[in-house]
Amino acid sequence: MKPGAWAELLRISALFTVPGDALAGAAAAGLRPGRGTAYAVGASLCLYEAGMALNDWADRAEDAIDRPHRPIPSGRVTPRAALATAGALTAAGLALSARAGRPALAVATALAGTVWAYDLKLKHTPAGPAAMAAARALDLMLGATATGRAGPARPGEGHGTRRARHAWGAAALLATHTYAVTSVSRHETHGGSTAVPIAALAATAALGCAAVRSGGTSAPTATATASAVTAAASAVTAAGYLGTAAKPYLHAALNPSPALTQQAVGGGIRAMIPLQSALAARAGAPGTAAALLALAPLARTLARKVSPT
Repeated sequence: MKPGAWAELLRISALFTVPGDALAGAAAAGLRPGRGTAYAVGASLCLYEAGMALNDWADRAEDAIDRPHRPIPSGRVTPRAALATAGALTAAGLALSARAGRPALAVATALAGTVWAYDLKLKHTPAGPAAMAAARALDLMLGATATGRAGPARPGEGHGTRRARHAWGAAALLATHTYAVTSVSRHETHGGSTAVPIAALAATAALGCAAVRSGGTSAPTATATASAVTAAASAVTAAGYLGTAAKPYLHAALNPSPALTQQAVGGGIRAMIPLQSALAARAGAPGTAAALLALAPLARTLARKVSPT
């Protein structure tokens, strides 16, 4: 089995969209990233890749007809190897989350269950987009929960209930974007939908506006300079998000061909990164936002070699 086949199976170009979930979750909760955040990132990467392998295993019969070039139907990866990889990565993700404490393990367990339910049962049902949206929301909350166990709060932060509320607010925004992308992806093989890309475009515009607003976790004693930096970071990252997602959605709406629909899905996936960056910026963590935004060009470059869809 060639490494290229595994890179395609696991959609490694989409991996850059994963660390931002945990980091945005920590930022939204008003916490500085720490060891628990690192465990959450590792767990997220494992569970995401488990979902990719399981997805192709579950869709192997369908892909044999619609996408015979995929690793499993083309014979470059065996179904048994893909399923074993999904199981091993799921176990590794849960083990890493356990190092961050029982609350993090509980969130990771719910996340793993959602991933497996989506791939094995829900993907081709009306509940599919909601299940995928829930998975992304849980991934963000994994970062907030794992960091919250031992991570120090930024100066001026309130009690845990308020931090959790802010984290769930950020998770809801990420879930909305994920719902839109997943809805579009259901048409990428055959195309033909104009309404879904238009709805995704509208959701993107609304999320871009919401991302500029303060997340409410900045310290009340923040200086005018710090506030200006946060505002600037929010504006830049939100613009990056809109620029990445909106254009391919518009193209797919004007011409809902399979090729343009697939490009819209790819753009929506890559837009996860500037959205995560915007969520960190709006929470008053411009450093985290800048670090996440630096991943965007890497994801774009790798996507030219390995499709994220």
